[in-house]
Amino acid sequence: MRHRNAGYKLGRNTSHRRAMLRNLVTSVILMDRVETTITKCKATRPLIEKMITLGKRGTVHARRQAAAYLMTPESVDRLFATVAPRYAARQGGYLRITRLGARKGDAAEMAYIELLGAEHELNEKAQKRAEARTKKREELAKQMEERGEGQAGDPNAEA
Repeated sequence: MRHRNAGYKLGRNTSHRRAMLRNLVTSVILMDRVETTITKCKATRPLIEKMITLGKRGTVHARRQAAAYLMTPESVDRLFATVAPRYAARQGGYLRITRLGARKGDAAEMAYIELLGAEHELNEKAQKRAEARTKKREELAKQMEERGEGQAGDPNAEA
């Protein structure tokens, strides 16, 4: 019986579970969206909300508490400079969990956990990636064209 045993064990011992959740919280704060299992999303949500509440408080003590939990100094800076001000007028509910379906390898239910209001930044990142991808394709096509003009052709190719 699991009476009065709240929380998720996630099939790990205490130190591994704590480290994994700290890494997930840090990743969500840095990247605005992380894909993981639904159970990990549900276990991570209250921890991220507590970090955002610390960020909204904005005191030196709150910054030190966040720095003690988060894994990188960049995540602490981003929490206090970017993420927390986004939710200044909001009293909680900073996250969205979106179910994605089963993972191919082990059929684990997957989901995105993402910060609300981060759609604009995520769209900009996706657009930059798409532009970089098209630029790289154009450069490769140009190189292939230059090689094609300078060489007689591939001897193994069918005519």
